[in-house]
Amino acid sequence: MARTSRITLKSTSGKVLASVALLGVAASVAGLGTYGSFTSTTSASETVTAGTVEVKLGEAGAANRLNVAAAGIVPGDSIQRVATLTNTGNQNFGGVTLTTATTTPNLLTTDALNGLQVTIDACSVPWTETAIPAAPAPATAYTYACSGTVTTVLPARQIIGANVVLNNLASMTSTKADNLRVTTKLPTTADNTFQGLTNNVGFTFVATQRAATDR
Repeated sequence: MARTSRITLKSTSGKVLASVALLGVAASVAGLGTYGSFTSTTSASETVTAGTVEVKLGEAGAANRLNVAAAGIVPGDSIQRVATLTNTGNQNFGGVTLTTATTTPNLLTTDALNGLQVTIDACSVPWTETAIPAAPAPATAYTYACSGTVTTVLPARQIIGANVVLNNLASMTSTKADNLRVTTKLPTTADNTFQGLTNNVGFTFVATQRAATDR
């Protein structure tokens, strides 16, 4: 029984020592891996500036007579007014639309066939204005002639409309402008039910950004 005890103790000691030796080797290998590493670092910064989309009607010094009232019109009369539409932003437009609205609708604006009709033309140069007496109304009437090229921006249609697309605009390009003539007409088909009616129509031009691209 004494022999058995000695054999057991020696066997256990041998296993413990072997385990310690293996751990020591592993620690030495790990330590060697922390040396001899090359590194390199670089950096850059990117500046991003947002463009501006801005449209102006009647820029300072430019004609804008859309606010001038007209009175005493009868069936067949036309009302001409001019305005300058300018792209004052630093980006081209993707499109320009017109919304016309009124807060006091009546036959002048609700009758699509016999009510007020609107047409918009553009002249390649500023319109030549002629003021004429507007009998019997006390206001001044205007007519406009173009010494350059006339293009149609909006064909004749009912005066009230939402997001109506305007075409052939030079102001689609940044810093460019359009010399617009807005013609409002009361058709000859308007009958006695239109007598004495008054209405106020607001014109809102909305420019949208160009299509997005890779920059």
